[in-house]
Amino acid sequence: MTASTFILGLVGVSAALSIIMGVAWLVWRGSRNSGWVDTIWTFGLGLVGFVGAVMAMPLRLQSLIVAAMAVIWSLRLGLHIARRTRGITDDPRYAKLIRDWGADASPNMFWLLQKQALVSIPLGLAMWLAANVPGSVPPAQAAIAVLIFVVAIAGEATADEQLRRFRHDLANKGKICDVGLWRMSRHPNYFFEWLGWLAYPVLAIDLTGHEPFGYFALVAPLCMYWLLVYVSGIPPLEEHMLADRGDAFRKYQMTTNVFFPGPPKMSAGG
Repeated sequence: MTASTFILGLVGVSAALSIIMGVAWLVWRGSRNSGWVDTIWTFGLGLVGFVGAVMAMPLRLQSLIVAAMAVIWSLRLGLHIARRTRGITDDPRYAKLIRDWGADASPNMFWLLQKQALVSIPLGLAMWLAANVPGSVPPAQAAIAVLIFVVAIAGEATADEQLRRFRHDLANKGKICDVGLWRMSRHPNYFFEWLGWLAYPVLAIDLTGHEPFGYFALVAPLCMYWLLVYVSGIPPLEEHMLADRGDAFRKYQMTTNVFFPGPPKMSAGG
């Protein structure tokens, strides 16, 4: 891959994501339900990955694997978020920002979504690189990537379903979900979401060292970890949970790992 090809791919991914988040802003303005933002982001990013993969020249098995991964990921997560969004009037993470912005909410929301497009570039670029780097990865390397992806999709779907069932049980009203994967991590869905992005560097990186551009795909899981753990994932969600559930959530924080799944910790009183 030449530097000009890499730059062309980077520009294409960046422009597509900017347009997609512009559409998300228009939908938010029309509906005033910020939950649709994440739905559009998910379907849009999946579309970027799919188009970038099927347009790869030459079209190889590796490209088709990336296209399938992009479609499966975006459909599963996007439909899940869409179903959740239909049942709410607003996403509490965005709603707090919108209230704080007051009369400036509309322009500030636009630029926030453009910033989301900016930080999503490594994700779209990783999919594009995995599908477009010259040559093909060894079968074992491709198998590892597919295995990582399958585990991530299955894990995230399981965590989402466990949370959905817990919330729909009237006996659990006001309680904290601490069953199944949620007993091992306070955010198992986020963990498996992050895990899935490790599959693309595995496909993109040429371990022989002949194709250095594939290493840029490593920025995707690093970016996703930063977003989920420090920016738009865990911090605002846990702030909301503390305000809504108080001491019950504080106890959950004391006994359950934040991100990486593991055995429950002993409570301060245990």
